[in-house]
Amino acid sequence: QVQLVESGGGSVQAGGSLRLSCAASAYYNSRGSMAWFRQAPGKEREGVAAIRTDGITRYADSLEGRFTISQDTEKNLLYLQMNSLKPTDTAMYYCAADATKVRWLELLRRSSYNYWGQGTQVTVSS
Repeated sequence: QVQLVESGGGSVQAGGSLRLSCAASAYYNSRGSMAWFRQAPGKEREGVAAIRTDGITRYADSLEGRFTISQDTEKNLLYLQMNSLKPTDTAMYYCAADATKVRWLELLRRSSYNYWGQGTQVTVSS
């Protein structure tokens, strides 16, 4: 069983930056995949960015290059650097993981991941 703990959320003004972190409790095998999802009030949870341990990444088209996902597989850590934040980025952000090498086309699908964190809130004010 993998436990995921997110941190780094908070309140920031539009144009600011935040860096989210996700710590995984279990050994992260060489075929795993991890991702960040977010859910705003009244909306469905959506995939933001994903990365596999082989380095393949995928981002939501709506991000316009503002976010960067990265990982430290030795320390079982996942990061999301968020720049040029907008009020529309306000949401609960969740870390997700799966022990398999998820296909690129499925990296931002909620159903691709078996393990989820509790979330960290990001609030962007105008």
